[in-house]
Amino acid sequence: MPERQDPPRTAWHALSADDALERVKGSREGLPDDVARERLNEYGPNKLKQQQGRPWWKRLLEQFNNILMLILIVAAVASLGLGQTLDALAILGVVIIIALIGFIQEGKAEQALESIRDMLSPQANVLRGGKRRTIDAEELVPGDIVMVESGDRIPADLRLIEAKRLRTEEAALTGESTPVDKQTEPVEEEADLAERSAMAYASTIVAQGTAVGLVVETGTHTEIGRISEMLRDVEQLKTPLLRQLDRAGRVLAVFILAAAALTAAFGVIIHDQAISAMFMAAVGLAVAAIPEGLPAIVTITLALGVQAMARRNAIIRRLPAVETLGSISTIFSDKTGTLTRNEMTAQAIWLPEGEFRLSGIGFKPEGKLHLAPSDEESDEVGEAVSLDDHPALAHFLKVGVLCNDAELAKEESRWTIHGDPTEGALVVAAAKGDVDTRKLRCDHPRRDAIPFESERKYMATLNDLDGPRLLVKGAPDRLLEMCHRVRGDDGDTELDHQEWEERIHELSSRGLRVLALAEKDGEDISGELSDEHAEEGLVLLGLVGLLDPPREAAIKAVKLCQEAGIRPVMVTGDHAVTASAIADQLGFAQTENAVSGRELESMSDEELEARILKVDVFARAAPEHKLRLVKAMQAQGGICAMTGDGVNDGPALKRANVGVAMGVQGTEAAKEAAEMVLADDNFATIVSAIEEGRKVYDNIRKTITFILPTNGGQGLAIMLAVLGGTMLPVTPLQALWVNMVVAVTLGLALAFEKAEPDIMQRQPRDPSAALLDLFLLWRVVFVSVLLLIGVFGMFTWILLVQEGSPELARAGAVNMLVLGSAAYLINSRFLVHSALSVQGIFGSQPVWLAIGLVVLLQLGWTYLPFMQTVFGSAGLEPLHWLVILAGSVALFLIVELEKWVLRQRKSSNTPATGRHGKASTSTPQ
Repeated sequence: MPERQDPPRTAWHALSADDALERVKGSREGLPDDVARERLNEYGPNKLKQQQGRPWWKRLLEQFNNILMLILIVAAVASLGLGQTLDALAILGVVIIIALIGFIQEGKAEQALESIRDMLSPQANVLRGGKRRTIDAEELVPGDIVMVESGDRIPADLRLIEAKRLRTEEAALTGESTPVDKQTEPVEEEADLAERSAMAYASTIVAQGTAVGLVVETGTHTEIGRISEMLRDVEQLKTPLLRQLDRAGRVLAVFILAAAALTAAFGVIIHDQAISAMFMAAVGLAVAAIPEGLPAIVTITLALGVQAMARRNAIIRRLPAVETLGSISTIFSDKTGTLTRNEMTAQAIWLPEGEFRLSGIGFKPEGKLHLAPSDEESDEVGEAVSLDDHPALAHFLKVGVLCNDAELAKEESRWTIHGDPTEGALVVAAAKGDVDTRKLRCDHPRRDAIPFESERKYMATLNDLDGPRLLVKGAPDRLLEMCHRVRGDDGDTELDHQEWEERIHELSSRGLRVLALAEKDGEDISGELSDEHAEEGLVLLGLVGLLDPPREAAIKAVKLCQEAGIRPVMVTGDHAVTASAIADQLGFAQTENAVSGRELESMSDEELEARILKVDVFARAAPEHKLRLVKAMQAQGGICAMTGDGVNDGPALKRANVGVAMGVQGTEAAKEAAEMVLADDNFATIVSAIEEGRKVYDNIRKTITFILPTNGGQGLAIMLAVLGGTMLPVTPLQALWVNMVVAVTLGLALAFEKAEPDIMQRQPRDPSAALLDLFLLWRVVFVSVLLLIGVFGMFTWILLVQEGSPELARAGAVNMLVLGSAAYLINSRFLVHSALSVQGIFGSQPVWLAIGLVVLLQLGWTYLPFMQTVFGSAGLEPLHWLVILAGSVALFLIVELEKWVLRQRKSSNTPATGRHGKASTSTPQ
């Protein structure tokens, strides 16, 4: 693609909207598709050049920035100084191999995070050929007409053509901490960037209002592109877990060095050994005890978890979220689109004349309007009606279309809604009454509008409808406050608030979301439409009940949450009765006493903290309430996930332990604040991510518990040999070989381990619990001793009983160590549960591939002449292999016996029941 030449800078803010359109050769109807394609080829994609990640050489050098690796390098240099060239080269070789593994895998992890970030590419609503479309922001070109609303990230530099109460957050560009007002009139050419109110700049966020803008600059030619502040650095891989491992590594290094020094000193002083020999023994002990490959394997496990979650539509933006997911004890979830299908369908319309029902489900405009049967409890739709016979119903449907920004479109064979699904349901309802919505909007053009905001709970438009008329659509309880009369076929009558509140309750009890429509004469409205115009003198037209059925997957996910000790809590803007009815259908536990937003506001923090454990439905809740809910639950010891899709959800998403943004309906502001983005806006995806997070943490614990005993067994064997004044059963070079093959083959296998069957029947883990608790430390020490017995037993049997050579005895000891570790790998698939079954032993393909590979490597190490020369080993006889196999099976069975004893002890103790918000601290699984 040819490089775009820098044109002279244009002061777009100083041009009128019409002059800007002329300059970019555009129109208010948008660009034709063919012109847009030509301009995309000319100007290139609308994206910034990504900031370079760490260069490969720097990433490689950072692999050595680890105290355990540095100890090995020092040992190699010291060995070289003592003339032990082969040992020195071998140590350096293993260090380089382990560093290369970490280097390659970190590169893959960074690439995975970059590819996942690409999945979050912002989208833009544009006019192309007069039709509204949603496209990737990268496809925008100068001349495009873009529509933005509250919560959106501005996708390119825009010259504003229309702006309704528009305010944008420009901190990323100008440093201005508060949102700035925008308008369409040009400003002086010399105006500072922060004062160019006719422009909306790329990467800034719409804090309030709506706007239509002309794209004038894209990509690196935007203001934010010129100062390179839009993209962040590559996500760093250093998570709290890895920092915890680093600290453990430093502690381990101190113990290893102290043990090596004391052991060498003991050999010199007590056994009168040569200093050089004891130094090499100390080097051997350090080399044997250091788990060189552990950091790389943990990084690989985390990266695999991130990729697995992405495949399940959960996009992790920050790696620490992978660890936190396993601790989640409460999920605060939106209802619409997350727990439900977001396929809003008008089911009932209630006017002063009575109730009408609509047939048909979904956005396909097939179905009819019917009089409700006399039995209001009946699910039948009743007799079909004509709008000609019911003018109030016809007028209600027209107002629903005009006070509305959604559009119904047929794309190929599928009907879709462009805009809000709730508004789309009103458009579909009108189409079922044979209303031509496009012609209706052309015949009754909109003069002005007040966009919907969660704070005001309504939308208003001023349309030409037999003269100027103010049309209002919004939450029924809010509109009832603003209305004093109701309009029917026979004219206006006094509004009976109690009667209409009963109707709202009746519709809500069916699980329907209720909207109200109202209007008033607009002759007296002059100037810009304001809230004062809309909030007095309104006449109620009626109510509409909308159905948004629960997702089947969400019903199953709610049940799975409850089995896993996780409380799902609904936080919705819907009426309390509607919310409770849907929550009941979903299987929520505590739905009988839903708390409304007003009740929540009247509570003190202490009252809310006491109440929050007893309520699973919060209705009529504004985004600002979510922050209080998170704080209250955290005060009770809960670990929270919070979903959100709007700009006002940002504080709650940031405060939550895991903020979850909607990938489809969510604003860019919400995605920016969240740790995780749902590509499908589905509650079940959150539960899948929690399951994946638990599995990742499980696999890391299993890996650590598996690797450390191999190092512990070798280190103890060398230490006891020196303390006893006997020959080393494993040389430093051989210890390096064992560490390398175990880390590269066996250690990696557990990263691919599937989740254990009961992983979602456990209580959430305590996030403050140590990675290596007393249970795991016991397992490490226990298995280290078993391997020590196997290594020393094999070495002594061959050397003394069979009177074999030291080379043969060491070959037996090394193979006993490696194959014993392979047997323990099968144990490690389940930390507590039994692996003594066909599925437990043979159920993991990665485990057996790793065992097969390590057996081939050991056969080569044992019998290839050049390997025997390098490592000082000898070929084993069949009897030796039988004893090694028997020892490995014995080790496997002993560990399974230890697990059985642990399970018996656990079953004899009834675990304490934790609170809903508190993570369990029960014995690890």
